[in-house]
Amino acid sequence: MPKRRKTRCGFLVVISGPSGVGKSTVVRRLLEVFPELKMSISATTRPPRPMEKNKLDYHFLTEKDFFEQVKNNSFLEWAQVHKYYYGTPIKYIEEEIEKNNIVVVEVDVQGASKIKEKININQLKCSAVFIFLIPPSVDILAFRLKRRKTEKVEAVNYRLRAAIAELQVMEKYDYIVVNDKVDSAAQKIRAIINVEKEKALLN
Repeated sequence: MPKRRKTRCGFLVVISGPSGVGKSTVVRRLLEVFPELKMSISATTRPPRPMEKNKLDYHFLTEKDFFEQVKNNSFLEWAQVHKYYYGTPIKYIEEEIEKNNIVVVEVDVQGASKIKEKININQLKCSAVFIFLIPPSVDILAFRLKRRKTEKVEAVNYRLRAAIAELQVMEKYDYIVVNDKVDSAAQKIRAIINVEKEKALLN
């Protein structure tokens, strides 16, 4: 007897990559072309950049408030990255996956590794797809970091060295997407999610 197909199935999409690769820009475009996705908004102690809005781009927290949430086990993962702290609130993710929605999480390489660990030991009871975003070249990555003009030269150089090191872990991901053009990268990720959605329906 053939297996009954589910009508819907929720899972987590983890989008990661080195600093400066354009994760936030690609994710914003992805949500435009795939509006039914649910976006998990990270918390951070980093000050807002120009045009960033609280609770839209990030939950901007003081260190005191951030570590209060750490103490309460409110984060799926958290880490210190470039002198600031970042965390992924777990409650929203669990609620949306329970509703059979597909939730997108944008995190750094450390965060993606911690999420994978929690799924592997069944602390987060859902399946996940890990997508690594890479630049067309290291030169383009350096250009993108310098173009931001939101940090001092020393900070940019530190981020570039860290980003090059982070590229070494790409083979640990399910998919690798080159961010040559934002729209193209978003469409590639949309295609990946559709494939994974079909796989989930068959399980």
